[in-house]
Amino acid sequence: MKGSRPNQAELTKDNDLSKTKKTQEVIESMVDGLNDHRIEDIGEFFSKNFRWMGNFGCGTKSGLEEFQDNWQKPFQKAFSDKVCIDEARLFMGEWAAAFGRQEAIHSGEFMGIQPTGKKVEIRYMDFWKVSEGKIQDNWVMVDFPFVLKQLGVDVFDGMGWEKFDNK
Repeated sequence: MKGSRPNQAELTKDNDLSKTKKTQEVIESMVDGLNDHRIEDIGEFFSKNFRWMGNFGCGTKSGLEEFQDNWQKPFQKAFSDKVCIDEARLFMGEWAAAFGRQEAIHSGEFMGIQPTGKKVEIRYMDFWKVSEGKIQDNWVMVDFPFVLKQLGVDVFDGMGWEKFDNK
């Protein structure tokens, strides 16, 4: 790329590195809360006006109540016996990131698919901004196409780029 460059990493330019330990405590406690299937008191970890920004198919949730009603409750209704397993976590100042998987049973309707009783793996990546001891923003990627594939639906209709993978 020749010429001027776009600004990079604008959201982290004023990151306060002295807050790393507190950020880690908030995220680790929140994951424990999610694994305990807490909904009503999850505000212990999230600011009231926090933003949850998911990939297409997951949507965007503005505020704690919207997150609870339009993500947590439907998700737990579709997938029971859910456990969250972060495979890696990074903490730096007011920022944290993780990727991992949730293991759960498909016990409720999910994207039009009636409960199958199958155990599924739900892969994800999260980036969190912690402010004043609570999660302010959460950027999320949830691999719903992989979940659907496990339930017998190929959203790419055989046209996914796995066809380019070495077998």
